[in-house]
Parts: sequence; structure tokens; C-alpha cells
Amino acid sequence: MDLQALTDFNLVASHGGFGRASRASGRSKATLSRRVSELEKSLGTRLIERGTHRLRLTEEGQALHGRTEGPLSEIAEAGEAVALGASTPRGRLRVSAPIVFAHVALGRIGARFALAFPEVRLEIVAEDRKVDPVDDDFDIVIRIDPSEGDRLVGRRFLSDERLLVAPPQWPNPTASKEGSAENRLQAVVSTNTDVDILWHLRTPKGLKIVVRPEPVLRFSSLMLVRDAVLVGAGTALLPKLLVADDIAAGRVAHWGTQDGTPVEIWVLHNSRRLVGAKIRAFLDILEKAFPKKIFVPQL
Repeated sequence: MDLQALTDFNLVASHGGFGRASRASGRSKATLSRRVSELEKSLGTRLIERGTHRLRLTEEGQALHGRTEGPLSEIAEAGEAVALGASTPRGRLRVSAPIVFAHVALGRIGARFALAFPEVRLEIVAEDRKVDPVDDDFDIVIRIDPSEGDRLVGRRFLSDERLLVAPPQWPNPTASKEGSAENRLQAVVSTNTDVDILWHLRTPKGLKIVVRPEPVLRFSSLMLVRDAVLVGAGTALLPKLLVADDIAAGRVAHWGTQDGTPVEIWVLHNSRRLVGAKIRAFLDILEKAFPKKIFVPQL
């Protein structure tokens, strides 16, 4: 049985005519008449006797109206409740984010979200592994320079840079317009850094620096690398969002910015899912935190 046709029949039956039903619903009389006729044809019986000035329900029409009007109203109410729930942020929201970004920014952002949407149970997991939103049960994942092969959709909300930083008392490396001078510097690096790689950088004045890092410490966490620089262990190439506060406060010196494409930070979700209200709300809070898509230190 066609539920839309049944709904139209009950609409006409409840209002006592096609004209009244049309005015109440905004649907045309012709459409209502056609749908009722289709329902009568599918059931093989007449439901409404149409007169010149009025109509009346047949015995079969009265029986059908009496038994379906209540359930259809409940279905309509249930649909409205689901629609309201879909438009109001509520329920659980799980977010996976890189450790550095989570520790630097998501504490404040998560707090703002929780205050704005108290019906959402926000859970942020800080980890550097590449999670699968479906298998690992995440609604949102935040990734740095995501690969094009990911079956995810989303948007870039922040750009970042990698900065060469050093203890403030250390002498600056040699810079040149040609970038031919190679500086060997004691460095603290992450465990996935290629030991033979050169760092090509530009100073704040636009001059070129070429650095060959000589690792004295290796850490799996960039936050540990940063801590080692703060106590004078060596130089390091670190994300701006991790050391911007330290540079502004004079705890480390900024010697240069890595040449090349800026680091892109994306917020992603599974393309096979509809974007619900809680996800849209989190995306909105996240983008408002970085209106110019750049990181600003919190002094």
C-alpha cells in the first residue's frame, strides 16, 4: 500500500472534502483526487462517494480511515522527532587528532564546543596513527597532509609551517643569497627523520640557509623534541603551532622557515555518511578558531 496515497486519503477524510484538504495542506485538489483514486484502484474498492457539493466515506473508507489515521499520525510525529534530532546537535561525537595539534589547540576548542552544545558527549583521542573512521568508530578525523587516496571528504581548515628553532643563546648559522653554505648543526630530531636529509630554509630576512642536522637525540614525539630544545640540547625543525608561543616568549630563537609547500591540516569524515548536526557544529567551531586558516599564538 502506498503510504503517501493513504496519507492523502486520510487528509481528505479528516477535512471532509478535497477543497478543505487542499487549503489545509497546500497540495492541489487534482493531486489529492488522483492519489485517492490510485489508492482505491490498488485496493479494488471505492473509499469515497463523490457528490456535487459534498462527499462521504463508504463503509470501507470509514474502516480504513478509522484504523490508519492514528498510526499515520504517529509515523508523522516520529518523523518530525527524528528530523528535530538530526538538526539538533546531540549524542556522542568521537574525534581523532594528531598528538601535537590536539595538545596545542583542541583543549580550548573542545571546551568551547562542550559549553555551546551540552547535549553532545565529545570525546577527543590524541594519537598519531592513521585511523579508519568506520573500523575505529570515529565521526571525525584530523590529519596533516592527508593522501588523495583516502576515502574521506572534508576541508582544509589550517595551514602551518616547519620552523628551525634553537636555544636563544646559540649563534645564528651562516646564511647566503645563493644558499650554498652548508651548516652542520647539533640537532634533536624525530625518529622518522632521514639522517641524510638537508634542511633548506629561509631566514626571517629572506636569506637562504642549508642545514645538515647532526642528531644528538631522537624522540618518537615532537613534543619531546621541543622540550629538549628548551633545555639547550640542540636545534630542531618543528611545526609552528608547537613553538609559536616559545618564539613569542623568547624561550627559543627562530632561525628559519622550511622551503616548500605549507603543511595542510584537514578535518575529514567518511564520505559514505550523512553529515549530521553534531559534525557540522564541530566543523563550525573548529573553523571559527582559525578564521584566517593560520595559527595565532595564545599569549
